[in-house]
Amino acid sequence: MERVIAILDIGKTNKKLLLFNEQYRLVHELAETLPETVDEDGDTCEDLALLQNWVVQRINYLQQQARFEVAAINVTTYGASLVYINDKHEPLTPLYNYLKPYPAHLEHNFFNTYGPANTLCSQTASPALASLNAGLQLYRLKHQQPDVLAQVKYALHLPQYVAMLIHGHAAADITSIGCHTLFWHFEQNQYHAWVHAELLTQYMAPIQPGHAFALATVGGKRIPAGFGLHDSSAALIPYLASMEQPFALLSTGTWCITLNPFNSYPLTEQQLAQDCLCYLSWQGTSVKASRLFAGFEHQQQCKRIAAFYGIDEQILYTVAYNDNWPLEAGQPENGKGVSGAYKWAPASAFAERSLSSFVNAEHAYHQLIFDLVITQVASSLLVLQHTAVENLYVDGGFSHNEIYMQMLANALPGYKVYAANVAQATALGAALALHQHWNKSSIPLQLITTTLYNPKEKLPAINC
Repeated sequence: MERVIAILDIGKTNKKLLLFNEQYRLVHELAETLPETVDEDGDTCEDLALLQNWVVQRINYLQQQARFEVAAINVTTYGASLVYINDKHEPLTPLYNYLKPYPAHLEHNFFNTYGPANTLCSQTASPALASLNAGLQLYRLKHQQPDVLAQVKYALHLPQYVAMLIHGHAAADITSIGCHTLFWHFEQNQYHAWVHAELLTQYMAPIQPGHAFALATVGGKRIPAGFGLHDSSAALIPYLASMEQPFALLSTGTWCITLNPFNSYPLTEQQLAQDCLCYLSWQGTSVKASRLFAGFEHQQQCKRIAAFYGIDEQILYTVAYNDNWPLEAGQPENGKGVSGAYKWAPASAFAERSLSSFVNAEHAYHQLIFDLVITQVASSLLVLQHTAVENLYVDGGFSHNEIYMQMLANALPGYKVYAANVAQATALGAALALHQHWNKSSIPLQLITTTLYNPKEKLPAINC
């Protein structure tokens, strides 16, 4: 039998069970998509009953596996989601979606009472994001459903709720508390004063360290089971475990998030307005981050290009890098082009460009990527500048895009830009957090494979 650690990796779309052996190689994977339901207002949300059943089924599945000896188990899930449980550990409400519309009057009352908003957001290292601020979700429950709140024993973040289903212990975790919740005062390293003023700390479970565990029974054996981690913080752990030099990680997907664990400067009001925030690592240290909705924009603009030129959208993803196309820089200041100063914007200039101005779809796609890179550099530099970081690792979808990676390297000649490849980084991070409790071997040195992109001498032609 092969000794493994089991990880439940729960995303908004895919729910996965992954098994890693003692060398942290992925040896088994099951993935499933669960249908959503609606809450009492008709807004879509995770079906909590289905999710509970899925967790139970996966634990039962583990107990039936003769090939593997499950030596430990941990959980990582998406964040900004609270499960309100009673003293019998039963959920009292639907799992409200973090995109659920937030009542404007309630948000106004909150910041009018505990603001001003820029001060509170600075102290909690998070922009004001309505329902994406989990603290505002609990505030809403108190003021709109006091009868439900009266039954609440704990308000658990989703990773800790799923972990509780496995080992039965309620807990809080710093990676979830510290992720754009408005709960945590970063300088004071404690719950913010407004949480105490609203008498909400009584609903907070005891905080457990990221490496802590309780015992759970799997396959007739008592094994360490972690208390769960927020997915963004978990994805950073393999890099923290592997890299000897200061680095930043550009995690690309629907959102492109630049994470810099080596930036200790407090967030400024301007950075907050430019969608910067801070996470807390599994070790409780601050990680400054900037966000850009670039993956979504890439998807939408590829559809526009494909429709205009009458081609299959998938063809665009196979286009090779060509530095001879004339490209226009819509965002740089002072006409400095790809290596100059960049102006932050929430989206690129491409949506405003006329597709009829391009020679063909390949030309248009190069311009799209160029625009995205210009905007990405402006976002990333918000957390890269004035730090010792010289290495930027890119993982996720854009790390496999040759055009994107080469243009990013061109635009950041002062940094070493790497495409990074690590299998299931989020789940791997959750596994590494429990390393000392189940694995007597050393953490392998080659968890991550990287490809360095050198700046091309011949940069794309720019018309400013």
